Amino acid sequence: MPRAEPGGPRAAGSPVGLYPRLSAFYLCYFGAIGVLVPFFSFYLQHEGFGAIAIGQLMAIPMAMRILAPGFWGWAADHTGRRDLTLRAGALLATGGAALLWGASGYAAVALGLAAFALPWSGLLPQFEATTLSHLGTRPQRYGLVRLWGSVGFIVAVVLGGLAFSGAGVARVPLVLVAVVAVTALAVWVVPPAPAAPAEHAPQRLGAALRRPWVLALLLVCILQQAAFGPYYVFFTIYLDRLGYSTGAAGLLWAWGVAAEVLMFIFAPRLIERYGSRLLLVGALAVSALRWLLTAWGAAWLPVLVLAQTLHMAAFGLFHAVAVLLVHRAFPGRLQGRGQALYSALGFGVGGALGSLASGYAWAAGGPALTWTGAAVLAGIAAAVAWRGLARNEEAAGPIEAGGATGK
Repeated sequence: MPRAEPGGPRAAGSPVGLYPRLSAFYLCYFGAIGVLVPFFSFYLQHEGFGAIAIGQLMAIPMAMRILAPGFWGWAADHTGRRDLTLRAGALLATGGAALLWGASGYAAVALGLAAFALPWSGLLPQFEATTLSHLGTRPQRYGLVRLWGSVGFIVAVVLGGLAFSGAGVARVPLVLVAVVAVTALAVWVVPPAPAAPAEHAPQRLGAALRRPWVLALLLVCILQQAAFGPYYVFFTIYLDRLGYSTGAAGLLWAWGVAAEVLMFIFAPRLIERYGSRLLLVGALAVSALRWLLTAWGAAWLPVLVLAQTLHMAAFGLFHAVAVLLVHRAFPGRLQGRGQALYSALGFGVGGALGSLASGYAWAAGGPALTWTGAAVLAGIAAAVAWRGLARNEEAAGPIEAGGATGK
């Protein structure tokens, strides 16, 4: 874990050990995601659920991200106590995850997923706002803290691929509860973020949303996360159908996220040099290529490894740029609601639609149709980003150390 501020010495007035504590949350949070996303659908298949039911159940956590982040964002911004909302959400998420341990049948699993995801969905966007507030005038350094989430995901999928093979897949709910509980502990040790200045920020959410580039950005996030739907729901099942072992599946998940870590390291320099619009469009184009390779070449290991390597841009670069653009679009006291809106629309609406659609596409046409559809969505998102962020310095320009360019 890092022991100083990423990219420089600890800022004056920052609590001792701040950056390791921020990094610890991402490590644990995405460790839990590394259990839930690659292996819970595989666990459901082991329990006898069909493709459509799996798609519906895995859409529940995504759907909870539509409304829940907005509620938690509103509570944090209006009370001024984001630290308390984070701690309450972490405790409730641990209790909800515990319901999945021993849950049997469609209704019980659906209830457990909903009880877990409702508070869990509010954690990340509020913690993103906390992290960016602590980073102050150096928001482009976000990726160097966030990369520890990728490390947590890698550890989880590699160990999970070994632990959940054969009959071991039955352990998935128990391991998920344990990692969520550790995440709750990580939340409690992070100090409150400094108050965000609001003098140059729109005072109402509607004022921020009236800017065309902001609407285009949110639409791009919805399309991109919908394109990821098949990956989050069926990738491990797809690999199992192709004859890859559970351990190999874990390593392939890990390889993609390792590439993502590399991108988070270099993202600050890329953003400063090339600007947001070019990088966002490039990441989406790479995403489309990745899904085409997955659709038609996954039976060949070198092609599959290449497709997973492209995760560095398809997710890593896209997310690094998108989070900073949302931070720019919703400054000051709108930060919590801005990150919540990004989560609700992208991971919530987009993720839920992608999960549902992937279940029906898988049942109707199999993997090739499912991932080809994902590539089409990513291509549409690239076109929207190219046009929607054009001729707007605030949206397309570089993010400098002293703050956003433009307005």
